[in-house]
Amino acid sequence: MSFWEYLGNRHEQLLVDAYQHASAVFQCMVLATLIGVLIGVLTYTSEWAGNLAITSTATVLTVPSLAMIGLLVPVVGLGVAPTVIALTLYGLLPVVRNCIVGLRGVDPSLVESARGIGMSRTARLLRVELPLAWPPILTGIRVATQMLMGIAAIAAFASGPGLGNLIFRGISSLGSANALNEVLSGTLGIVVLALLFDAAYVLIGRLTISRGIRA
Repeated sequence: MSFWEYLGNRHEQLLVDAYQHASAVFQCMVLATLIGVLIGVLTYTSEWAGNLAITSTATVLTVPSLAMIGLLVPVVGLGVAPTVIALTLYGLLPVVRNCIVGLRGVDPSLVESARGIGMSRTARLLRVELPLAWPPILTGIRVATQMLMGIAAIAAFASGPGLGNLIFRGISSLGSANALNEVLSGTLGIVVLALLFDAAYVLIGRLTISRGIRA
């Protein structure tokens, strides 16, 4: 069976797997973004706290994804739980690092001006600092999403959702008629999803970042 015939016969299941893969990555990126920005906001004013946050989240990336999921399975079981925990942890570093860098890069004179007109600390953060730090934060989210697209394929090892199931199934049945088609369709599906997500982030950037900041 040719690759195109395989796609035609299995397109419904491929679409389901692609949706599950995209959904898992999207939900984990939402969690990683919320947690990462919170960590960045809490630590950027302190040199040692910011460095500790970046080092701690960077350490997570030194753990191989297969080992991470393998360590989580005895604790939380198979399926969605280890996938969500692992992907969220792996997505933290780019968000935390870029949030801290972005907040530290805000012009102090702008913050002083906001203080001078009576803005509270929270108002300055939400209305001045975070909006100005948004471009590097969005870049961190884009980088993290591209990473998670590939890492999410390993979730199939723990019966997780997504296109990784096709890849693992194809690898485990090498030599069979559709083994190569399964690996290829899973891999190409992940690449296409990564490109679609990146295009969405470019659009979000154009909609949420003023021309003055982009320039």
